[in-house]
Amino acid sequence: MNCSVAQTLEVVGDWWSLLIVRDAFFGISRFEDFQGRLGIARNTLTDRLEWLCRHEILERVPYQQHPVRYDYVLTSKGRDLETLLLAMLAWGDRWTATAGSPPVVATDGGRDPVELRIVNSRTGRRVPRSRVRMLAGSGARDANMVPRTNA
Repeated sequence: MNCSVAQTLEVVGDWWSLLIVRDAFFGISRFEDFQGRLGIARNTLTDRLEWLCRHEILERVPYQQHPVRYDYVLTSKGRDLETLLLAMLAWGDRWTATAGSPPVVATDGGRDPVELRIVNSRTGRRVPRSRVRMLAGSGARDANMVPRTNA
């Protein structure tokens, strides 16, 4: 589908893949640690790790030779998913069972919380969410994918 959202979901849209990526942001990098924290079946974890490596979200880095064992570390492409995870975190904190008592808080590295903001890419000024509109981009091919305006 000629849609950036659909193509992103194709790569990281399943439950386990995003949880693996989330844990990689927490510093988890070893198979056994992912498996223990997530309670995921070993064969499912193997499949997801291979998928994420094939799509260059994670990279396998050997840390032991006999037998060969690997760390799974975020690539720059994988680290770019931080914005997506922060948006999901904010949405979950507002609309799910964790509302009012968030289990994870995004910070500036210290104790000060951070938040995502929508800004005009030309001026750098904040844009209220109520003013954001999706318009056809230069790659739009399918008329059904072009959002209609509410004029």
